Amino acid sequence: MNRLLKLLLASLALALLAIACSGGSEKSELTVVLDWYPWSNHTGLYQAKDAGYYDGEGLEVDIEVPSDPAAVLQIVGSGRADFGISYQTDVLQARAEGVPVVSIAALVQHPLNSIMTLKESGITGPKQLEGKKLATPGIPSNDAYLATMLKHVGGDASRVEKIDVGFDLVSALVSKEVDAIIGAYWVHESIVAELQGYPVDIMRVEQYGVPDFYELVLVTNEEMVEDNSEIVRDFLFATVKGYDDARNNPEAAIDTLMEAAPDTDRRVEERGIDLLAPLWTDGAPQFGWQEPERWRSYGEWMVGNDLLERPLDWDAAFTNEFLP
Repeated sequence: MNRLLKLLLASLALALLAIACSGGSEKSELTVVLDWYPWSNHTGLYQAKDAGYYDGEGLEVDIEVPSDPAAVLQIVGSGRADFGISYQTDVLQARAEGVPVVSIAALVQHPLNSIMTLKESGITGPKQLEGKKLATPGIPSNDAYLATMLKHVGGDASRVEKIDVGFDLVSALVSKEVDAIIGAYWVHESIVAELQGYPVDIMRVEQYGVPDFYELVLVTNEEMVEDNSEIVRDFLFATVKGYDDARNNPEAAIDTLMEAAPDTDRRVEERGIDLLAPLWTDGAPQFGWQEPERWRSYGEWMVGNDLLERPLDWDAAFTNEFLP
């Protein structure tokens, strides 16, 4: 065997070794856009990344905080990001406008939105809000929640004075500028208020006539579903493992979150994940599961409350196909 042939064979062996060590192919680069700044509901994503679960599936995942949370579905729908976190309400509204997004997993099995009041106020039910001031973030769905909750107890939402304060909800409540707030998460803002020395009472929307719905969902676009189904499946497989880790070891999950987002208030998230983690799977056969009836009933409620002009193909808005 001449020297040139030996060199060629040696080069081939090294190339094959490099391919074996790299898993045989380059990693697929993916982007996930969050719905908000990092908090305990995102711990599963950060756990999956930190533990190497995405790497193990041949994925290189970049987790991004959106500059404009309201644009997440447009970004995912257009393919500028592969995955995103959004809301069941927004997914249906986006699809009604022709944005091709699909929910591939429910991150939270129940609503987090609520009405909160200071415990010292003595206001514990929706009927007591009549004649009172209520701060809102100016989002139409919150007006619909309020109307449904008041109707459920025989009240009249028109007798509640609504004040749009944007997202300064907790400030408006603890300063007593208003008597109550809506649009705040009972697993987050309630903790923020209490850590400031203001215990609160909570009225969860689904306990007063609003159909149970998936507060937060993981979405992709229809092109990914159709053309890159294996990548979607691998991404979800790793993500579910991350959320399983976060549920089984919340303290370690918060450690990982703090490493990724050091400005996060650890006190809030340590208490928040204890409230939130059970909701990742509550009443569901597995993490991420979505029921057709949940999408239908909530969608019909949206139509009845002028949040959608007409019914949609509810089943097309979600899929359980890629869950492990």
